[in-house]
Amino acid sequence: MASHSHKFSGNYMVLRPNEVSVFDLFRLLWSHELEKKAFVECPPEKFQENIRRKWLIFVSLSAQKVLLHAAKPLRRFGEMLEMWLNLVSFNRNIFLLLLNLLRGKMIMPERESENFRSFLANLDRRVELDKNIKPGDCRYYGALAAMAAKISYENKAFVERIVRDCWKMELIGYYNFWNDYQKKKNTQALMVHDKRTDMIVVAFRGTEPFNSDDWSTDLDLSWYELDEMGKIHGGFMKALGLVIGEGWPPHVEQDNSRPLAYYTIREKLREQLKLNNETKFMLAGHSLGGALSILFPTVLTLHRETCLLNRLEGVYTFGQPRVGDKKFKEFMEIQLQKHDFRYLRYVYCNDIVPRTPTDDITFLYKHFGTCLYFNSCYKGKILEEPPHKNYISLFVWIPRFLNAVWELVRGFILPLIKGPEFKESWVLKLYRLLGLAFPALSAHNPQDYVNATRLSSRRIYHQL
Repeated sequence: MASHSHKFSGNYMVLRPNEVSVFDLFRLLWSHELEKKAFVECPPEKFQENIRRKWLIFVSLSAQKVLLHAAKPLRRFGEMLEMWLNLVSFNRNIFLLLLNLLRGKMIMPERESENFRSFLANLDRRVELDKNIKPGDCRYYGALAAMAAKISYENKAFVERIVRDCWKMELIGYYNFWNDYQKKKNTQALMVHDKRTDMIVVAFRGTEPFNSDDWSTDLDLSWYELDEMGKIHGGFMKALGLVIGEGWPPHVEQDNSRPLAYYTIREKLREQLKLNNETKFMLAGHSLGGALSILFPTVLTLHRETCLLNRLEGVYTFGQPRVGDKKFKEFMEIQLQKHDFRYLRYVYCNDIVPRTPTDDITFLYKHFGTCLYFNSCYKGKILEEPPHKNYISLFVWIPRFLNAVWELVRGFILPLIKGPEFKESWVLKLYRLLGLAFPALSAHNPQDYVNATRLSSRRIYHQL
């Protein structure tokens, strides 16, 4: 069923989990003319129906439907888990927590305080930049990008403290952006100025573990085709600031209470870059944040923002999913050459996220740019695609399980070899234990990407 709200695109497929019932889901696989259903919007004359496409639509809608109902309990569970982890941390350990409780001196954490850590920050408690990687080192921007992507998951007070006191940099902005389709603020980013290199770092927050809206964005198989650019993942575009009914107009009169990510960051970069002709900027993000990082210059090219594109040093993504089809890939490869900025995709071992959405006959999503692939020993190499590019393979289940066992053991060995900064928290060890059952997810945490940027050889960067 077509809609005027997508008139900016001549070809699209938009899934509406709010409109689908459990009965519809069971009928979906056997029904015909899906394009006429309320939960699938697309131009009828362009919809291509086949069994595999139906199956993927079924999986996407089912997962989003479950997430809609699980939103509150999932968020509540995450809040309680994070509060418990911080309660133990604020009181130093579980034994002192019990002692302080008995003495009536228990320290209660405040969620918006500068010391309160998210679940991901409890997995990897490092906040300092690597002292062995200094400005001028070929690894510096990658290491800085990984840490910026990592702290983007934290609250504003925490980020301000780390940027000011640990990094000795300036926090330009900490943002919470409006999603015009979800009708809520659900996209976050920060902007930091590294005055030593005169580099502005824009880092987008990735998928928060207990945020059902973020997971829905990832699992939403909706897409829009823009004439010269090809098909692009709809969920990611919505998160970046796609305007309902208009798409990507060059200019938008914004409501200050509902700022859109792309337009707000673009304007802030214009202001900052005018202050000094030598200043450049870079984009970074983990997971969903990585997808938004590469989509940002995509929309800049759509708007002919040549001045900004010429000041872009590079895009650094970590565990980033695919965002577009073959035509989009070819379009962006031309832009990378035209505007001469680097695009590095870091992929760690068995991380499932960079292998989604699938690159197959159904959706044909494609990666582009330079892939820096790291195995579980953090040995890197340059590849076009990581091994098992769509992840699904029955023949590698045992090797993946054994690799997850090695990652658990490695957590005890690595600090003895490389130093105490690589010591893993007890929370991360428990997480790795869960990874024995789900190695695809445990390999996606930011900690392994930070390690990859710190332990990688300079040789791999010299090959770029």
